[in-house]
Amino acid sequence: MSDIVVFSGSAHRKLAEEICSNLGVALSPSDTQRFSNDCLQVQLLDNCRQRDVYIVQPLVPPTQDHLMELLLMVDAARGASAASVTVVVPHYAYARSDKKDASRISIGGKLVADMMATAGVNRVVTMTLHAPQVHGFFSMPVDHLTALGELAEHYRAQDLSNAIVVSPDFGNAKTASQFARLLGLPVAAGSKQRKADDKVVIDTIVGDVAGKRAIVLDDEIATGGSIIELMDKLAESGVTEASVACTHGLFAGKAVERLRSHPAITEVVTTDTVPAPADWPELTVRSVAPLFAEAIARIHAGESVSSLFDGVDPAHAPPQPKLF
Repeated sequence: MSDIVVFSGSAHRKLAEEICSNLGVALSPSDTQRFSNDCLQVQLLDNCRQRDVYIVQPLVPPTQDHLMELLLMVDAARGASAASVTVVVPHYAYARSDKKDASRISIGGKLVADMMATAGVNRVVTMTLHAPQVHGFFSMPVDHLTALGELAEHYRAQDLSNAIVVSPDFGNAKTASQFARLLGLPVAAGSKQRKADDKVVIDTIVGDVAGKRAIVLDDEIATGGSIIELMDKLAESGVTEASVACTHGLFAGKAVERLRSHPAITEVVTTDTVPAPADWPELTVRSVAPLFAEAIARIHAGESVSSLFDGVDPAHAPPQPKLF
């Protein structure tokens, strides 16, 4: 690992430190300054010449500042003659802007991917994109990791005899089905209509959930509106209690208050792709730092990253029965 240099932006330094600990390398220092005109300047404080540079920076609020900081760090590494620059973006926030679903609307997922390419990024490592097709927006190689195996490990230690996996919407139903296969559970889904960024309506639940304990799986939780709406509909359908799991626990606005105070939610499980809220000690956080560290080690050694998920990734779970 002597040719690896790992830097961290200001978004989630703790995760970068844990990744470096698993890699057995020191986190290299950097300095970010904000001028009086609100412009940012970044300086990398370690030698990058002919070395493989990895920059860890999830796109979390303030998202625009962290995005700009990431691009400036990439520019600094390229200017310092780095052999390659890989950005490790555990949470790619602009993945939610993936299609033209209204007139004259921007597609931020593609634009930000182009900005990374222009800055000089050679490879992207990310996790659980909100829309899988965003993978195709990037003109450079993308290693798209999954946290399903890590989340499944949490539930394997529990009694799942009366449990069912529930997706808040049909868009996430495929992932929920894969997660259910890992746990050997049935799956259900909500029929959701999004009225605004923080307002959704769930018309019905597709699947038999009556009298069961629900494991609600979503890729990310921002305001918690979808989850609360789903919980109300699940209660109407006879669900006794629910555990909520997600990869990216943003918990913006009143999300923490909403989820902590709901009587049917017994636990909330997330990963450390983004910083956890400081005022929620009951939150269960599963670390994905070892997963990112192993991916970086394999990329550096020219080894397969997809084989990292053998026996964990849904593609390698027991095959579904075929219809003839």
